[in-house]
Amino acid sequence: MATSQPTKDRIRILKEDYDHLRIGKEALLKIIDEAEIAESVYNSNAIENSTLTLPETEKILLELEISQNLSLREVFEAKNLARVMEYIRTKSQEEELTQNLILFLHKMLIENIDESISGRFRKEHEYVRVGTHIAPAPEHVERMIEEALVKYSSDQETYFADKIANFHLYFETIHPFNDGNGRIGRVIINYQLYRLGFPGIIIRDKEKNVYYRSFQEYRDNKISRTAEKVIALALMESLHKRIAYLRGYAVINLAEYAQKIGKSASAILNAAKRQTIPAFREKGVWKIGEKAEND
Repeated sequence: MATSQPTKDRIRILKEDYDHLRIGKEALLKIIDEAEIAESVYNSNAIENSTLTLPETEKILLELEISQNLSLREVFEAKNLARVMEYIRTKSQEEELTQNLILFLHKMLIENIDESISGRFRKEHEYVRVGTHIAPAPEHVERMIEEALVKYSSDQETYFADKIANFHLYFETIHPFNDGNGRIGRVIINYQLYRLGFPGIIIRDKEKNVYYRSFQEYRDNKISRTAEKVIALALMESLHKRIAYLRGYAVINLAEYAQKIGKSASAILNAAKRQTIPAFREKGVWKIGEKAEND
């Protein structure tokens, strides 16, 4: 099931608004992107069971003093992923996603963690399992990745968010690397969005049960609607955030907004989760532009 037409229309309108408002405000957008890196890194690593908190991730990325009890591996995972995220913002404007680029991103991600597996796909006798799913044999990985890239670039009919969702589902099903598959897969989502002129998205650890369910549905029944919804909602949230700042709105907590307009906090929160109001999260807290009701 593809993204619904009403959702497509909402994304189109938001993108048109974003493109109009962003003219001459590249510096502001860069600040928003940079401020979001720690949150993006924290969530992507937490999905992979990193024990780092968001404040710890922020301290690591700001080169502040951190506890000596932190895992050195997790420190490198945070630093490396941040570096990859920063790199793709520029690189995505220069070239299409390729197999060599995916390998290079993986090398950056695994640097100082396990050099023996960095920057290469699984090779002979290297098998991986994700839950009950056994990934394809190593000898098929390179061919399957190349086929996925060709299919993605040649498909001019499928809605872009659905294409990205299906590429992600297939990439994670292949599980081409010995480690780092989820984090690289989510980096690729943003690379593909950047190529289309969209901002990046955050897939959040708090919602990983839904995210994981999307893979199960795809592997069992080739159903992609849950992943498509995850990406569409995250994209609307990312656009809402940037539009609020580009319009120069004062940003307030959603609870304060609910009280201001005389509606229940639970009703407003549900609307935020459905993205039927222009709400967004910062450090896990739902917020909204103060003048949003006048849009």
